[in-house]
Amino acid sequence: MKTNLITRAGWHKLDEELKYLWKVERPAVTQSVSEAAALGDRSENAEYIYGKKRLREIDRRVRYLMKRLEAVKIIDHDPRQNGKVFFGAWVELENEEGEVVRYRIVGPDEIDTKNNHITIDSPMARALIGKQTDDEVQVKTPAGVKEWYINKIQYQPFEQE
Repeated sequence: MKTNLITRAGWHKLDEELKYLWKVERPAVTQSVSEAAALGDRSENAEYIYGKKRLREIDRRVRYLMKRLEAVKIIDHDPRQNGKVFFGAWVELENEEGEVVRYRIVGPDEIDTKNNHITIDSPMARALIGKQTDDEVQVKTPAGVKEWYINKIQYQPFEQE
């Protein structure tokens, strides 16, 4: 089951996608479908067929985003959370081999592996919640239990080093 939590930035990103699909892309695709339909035989008109398919995809995504934006709860950082890992935190971890990783704990709608955003529902995030700097965390993975040490916790992105 998905957690219905999202950061304010994540909510704005979904909202922007919804507005773009509804106000920019859908009208453009609708126009191109209308133009393709005016050309005559629709059964062999690739532009018409592709356009109708794309409209269905857009409508499906718009419905999903509208429902999802109503269902999610925006979680803002509270200064009382400083020093502990909670939703929205950036965490720097290190294992016994000296490997250092940085993650941000976000909602399932914000997962972004390129930027190291992990969902709060992941085993790593569950193990980190409530922990403090210098705590040791054991994470159960398919490859076995891994130990990590918390080096830093902050609620702003880490500076690029």
